[in-house]
Amino acid sequence: MSAPVLYGPIGRAIRKIAPYVETDALGIYVTALSMWSAAIGGTVKVSSRGNARPVLLWAALVAGTGRGKGTALRAALHVLDKSLGRFLATHTTSGITSGASMVNHLWEQQEATAETEHGRDVRTLVVEEEWSEVLRRVKRDASFTTKLRAAWDGATLRNTTKEEAQEIRDPAMVLYAHVTPSDWAKYVGQSEAAGGSYNRILPFLLGSVPMLDDDRVSLPKVDSSELSDAYGWATARPRVIELGEDARPMWRIVRRYARILGETLPEAQAVFIERTAEQTLRVAACLAASECSETITDEILSAAFTLVRRSVQDAVRINTGATTPKVKRQPLSLADKVRARIELHGGRATSSQILPYVGATAAEVKALPEVVVTVDRSGKTGRPATVFTIRGDDSHSSRTRPAKSSPEREPEPVPDSRPAEPARNGATVLRMDAYRSAPAPAPVAVPEPKRPEPLDANPFRALL
Repeated sequence: MSAPVLYGPIGRAIRKIAPYVETDALGIYVTALSMWSAAIGGTVKVSSRGNARPVLLWAALVAGTGRGKGTALRAALHVLDKSLGRFLATHTTSGITSGASMVNHLWEQQEATAETEHGRDVRTLVVEEEWSEVLRRVKRDASFTTKLRAAWDGATLRNTTKEEAQEIRDPAMVLYAHVTPSDWAKYVGQSEAAGGSYNRILPFLLGSVPMLDDDRVSLPKVDSSELSDAYGWATARPRVIELGEDARPMWRIVRRYARILGETLPEAQAVFIERTAEQTLRVAACLAASECSETITDEILSAAFTLVRRSVQDAVRINTGATTPKVKRQPLSLADKVRARIELHGGRATSSQILPYVGATAAEVKALPEVVVTVDRSGKTGRPATVFTIRGDDSHSSRTRPAKSSPEREPEPVPDSRPAEPARNGATVLRMDAYRSAPAPAPVAVPEPKRPEPLDANPFRALL
């Protein structure tokens, strides 16, 4: 599966913090882009063939419980909170469970800001961390999906059931949600998607990530100046972002990809990807705005396409019952386990400090070519101890003598001068890093990804 390009200042910030969080960096990137689109959605639009549309990006992180959805949300807040001023604190809401409540919330916000210095402000970020609860309730409201479509399109929203008519022109609402694959299959039905309600939402499956060695490490600071400048640029006045001439060949590929794939997939899957080209254009406009540009270049459009293409792949996986992709880990070899135990004990370990934890006999450990076996007779009890070191490490040679070549009974260990490891019920408690092949290196920034290679003329089915 091709990896999306984490582009621009948002992508660079996420690559910086990604090694410090137990979640898929893609989830942080998608969350940050949704927040960014909500922040600039009141003034920035994207135009194609003379038709200006919103840049609002609606997204759903689809993963099981405890798979990093909430972590991705908190990490994205860390990236954008300072750059967007008080926007996230004052324009974020949740619990929109009917079409009427959606319109009422936007109308109240419109009324509250109508007399302010900057004028009416209907930007809203709806964060639903338990989206299944909302989906369960909105089944009873026939108007919800209709108003949902209008909000994504930026069309006028109205409530006609109130004594005082409520009307919102050019709404700028972004829906961002968390849901499990089973709840997606249960509540996001094919009929609603076919009507256009839920195929406006980009779904992303989160992959597994290794557990960090220390979860007490705080996220590194992110330089917010670049995004702060971009936010000021995007909200200073209305702006329309357009495709550059160099991006038009790629735009034709994107549109052809969406059309051919939609015609060849089964209907149950095709209905969820009908807006692939439009979503790509919106992502590209958000990326251009993050660089204070009103032009979408070929590089920006290509990066946007890698993200939306990933969502298309995930939409197909979700709607065919596929599970979230998992990262497979290779088991450690006996040599790696033994080395880890020896390093844990300062480069010199006894039989009792190794054998119970590596699942091997003394003979198997002694047979390892990189392990040196010696006998230490310096113990106070007078009983010799078999000591294991790594070949080439001479730091302990002065305290040991060569091992006998003939087999002998496994002696008891020499009392260790270091403090004993904490014990429970008489058993030594093993630290988690005992099975690592080497001490975990300090997290480093993820390198800048290369621009994706040009697509083939018709690679569409192969991309899935």
